[in-house]
Amino acid sequence: MGSGICGAALVRAANAMLTALGGDDVSLLLPATATASDAAGQLGLVDPGVQEVIVAPVVAHNLPTGNLGPRRRIEFTLPASAIEVQLPTLGMGSAEDLFNAALGLVYDGDLFHIEAVVTENFAGTAYFYVVTAVE
Repeated sequence: MGSGICGAALVRAANAMLTALGGDDVSLLLPATATASDAAGQLGLVDPGVQEVIVAPVVAHNLPTGNLGPRRRIEFTLPASAIEVQLPTLGMGSAEDLFNAALGLVYDGDLFHIEAVVTENFAGTAYFYVVTAVE
């Protein structure tokens, strides 16, 4: 088996596993790409808003928090394929660009701040992004 075939099979298996384990969804909030063409928009005086990028299937795992820390800390496992399919539409070159541009993550109606992102790879193919987010 070539590494491309093995990688594609691994991506399909990862998606099936996430669906079986919970299959939730999250939204990544990104700054809207539309900008006002008038002078106020060009000066940044108009808030262009946000756009939501829905990612599914996702598995959420609650992590312990300390008394002085955030209210909630959740580890989200996202399928790499669901992220990568969004990149061309958003004009992003990589998943790292997408996560760096994200203003936050919405899960079950609550807004979370992205604290860390780890890419899980096998044979050079990303199959999961593990995102730790806090509320």
